[in-house]
Amino acid sequence: MALSLTVHDVAHAYGDTPVLRNLSFTLAPGEIGCLLGASGCGKSTLLRCVAGFEPVRTGSIALDATTLSAPGKLVPPERRSIGMVFQDFALFPHLTVAGNVAFGLSGRSAAAREARVHEMLALVGMRGEAARYPHEISGGQQQRVALARALAPAPGLLLLDEPFSSLDVDLREHLSFDVRTILQATGTTALLVTHDQREAFAFADTVGVMRDGALDQWGSAYDLYHQPRTRYVADFVGEGVFVRGTVDGGAVRTELGTLALAQPVGAQGAVDVLLRPDDVVHEDDSEQRARIVSKVFRGAQFLYTLALPSGTRVLSLVPSHHDHAIGEPIGIRLAADHVVAFAAV
Repeated sequence: MALSLTVHDVAHAYGDTPVLRNLSFTLAPGEIGCLLGASGCGKSTLLRCVAGFEPVRTGSIALDATTLSAPGKLVPPERRSIGMVFQDFALFPHLTVAGNVAFGLSGRSAAAREARVHEMLALVGMRGEAARYPHEISGGQQQRVALARALAPAPGLLLLDEPFSSLDVDLREHLSFDVRTILQATGTTALLVTHDQREAFAFADTVGVMRDGALDQWGSAYDLYHQPRTRYVADFVGEGVFVRGTVDGGAVRTELGTLALAQPVGAQGAVDVLLRPDDVVHEDDSEQRARIVSKVFRGAQFLYTLALPSGTRVLSLVPSHHDHAIGEPIGIRLAADHVVAFAAV
């Protein structure tokens, strides 16, 4: 049965070095969450705290109404109803695929274990590999076995520690989609940690951006991209550049034009306005011109880096049949629907 996860005001340190700083978030039963951040931001340490491998210095961690971690309290990992998929899969080399999946099913009858193993292997598409050993199957297949093993005891929460990072890009995208589908089919509450934005956005319902042991923002991928609460999130998530602007009543004036504000931007005077590549549109007849500095071919589109007359650079996604040369001036116009601005730095 899927359980809710509540992380409340959690802090952790190694000696005198703070690692986690007052983190709070919740996952509803069956929700898939992700902690996204650069190496060293504390995301894996938080996962270890949730798993029970590390204590918390302050705050609490609970599944439903059961507190698992708090100052002076640490429920052992094996008693937490939590499954975990590790980065290196951590399969037992001396056990078959079926033996690995059955490992956490002690206490059940032989018939019940066998039935559960068959059910899990069928779920992850590995039923035909039951008698093989980990070294005899591919990395993607090993990942599926690790997932089946973690799900076999029907945990209330599944933790995934960068489980796709050792796989090639195409397999990573395909397998992450498959794993999400499996988690949704089983109604499993899950928490992933990763440094890969594309993986986070494709996999999770809710994403938290971590920085220096703290949670900058917890929300949907859409909100992180279009409504970032901090300059760090705006800069970290997706692609974009900041251009200088000036708040003038209910609008912001920039070199590219004036943007109406649907709500206050939290700053007055000089501001830095975030422009995404889809905010700058190529239009041949526009009087506003920019020079192509560089371009990246992405199949259906080019990502152009453009220099404005002032020297400020912006990004623009342009259909790839508009194949312009580096150094060529092209017409552009501003088409930003979401105005994100922060006090100028």
